[in-house]
Amino acid sequence: MPSSAIVLYLLTVCIWGSTWLGIKFQLGTVQPLVSVIYRFAIAGIFLFIWCALARAPLRISRRNHGFIALQGCTLFGLNYWLVYWSEVYLTSGIVAVIFSSLVFLNIFNARFFLQRKVSGYGLLGGGVGFVGVALLFYPEIRELSLNDHALRGFAFGFGATFIASLGSIVATRNSHSGLPVITVNAWGMFYGTLMLTIAALVSGAHFSYEYTASYTLSLLYLALFGSVIAFGAYLRLLAIIGPEKAGYSSLLIPIVALAISTVYEHYVWSIPAIIGLALIVSGNILALRR
Repeated sequence: MPSSAIVLYLLTVCIWGSTWLGIKFQLGTVQPLVSVIYRFAIAGIFLFIWCALARAPLRISRRNHGFIALQGCTLFGLNYWLVYWSEVYLTSGIVAVIFSSLVFLNIFNARFFLQRKVSGYGLLGGGVGFVGVALLFYPEIRELSLNDHALRGFAFGFGATFIASLGSIVATRNSHSGLPVITVNAWGMFYGTLMLTIAALVSGAHFSYEYTASYTLSLLYLALFGSVIAFGAYLRLLAIIGPEKAGYSSLLIPIVALAISTVYEHYVWSIPAIIGLALIVSGNILALRR
């Protein structure tokens, strides 16, 4: 990969891996869906201010508005809502395993929608990495019982992953529209926030706020770093290396999350987890080689 792509890739992985800890401080008084709305609303406002200061174009064609709205609803909206629903029925580790299937979905959706070639090394690397993620969360998988609640959680989790993959495909298309990433993301987060707000009103969600330093600081971190910077890096990455290879970031993100958990939550690494770590790294090297 080009050096710029490597920087963007590592930036995406490191920031999104750290957001797991940030999300932990969001759970409690405020309903998760409402916290996500706050997150993307703040990120969107910041991006519109950035566009104004950078003199980035905000007036775009009606056709581009349609595609950016689709990107916003899939990448910044519906997928997040379904992930939270999935975690109602499943542990976050199981959801992380489900979400790592983004690797394969991006490969096949890029083939179907963008007519991009399927790489044998990409499929092999994805398979190796997917097994590695499963080993990372082997204790949670071992204790899983397949009842109606678990199956419902799987349905929500896979639906979220599939929609996120479609969002990556649309974002790849939008990256070639000639518009700056900040313009696309500003309007995309506006549409995503609008969709989530409508969903919250329809579902009867209660809009409240937790006036604590931990909630406010974690919200700002998720909005500015987890949304503005990380999504900016990821969307630029889509344009440089394509959705197939960018999707491999979903395999490395759990490693960063568990590394942070080792320091702050005393996570203990088991032999299956160490083997899983080695497989994930091997799968990324295999798939992202020139």
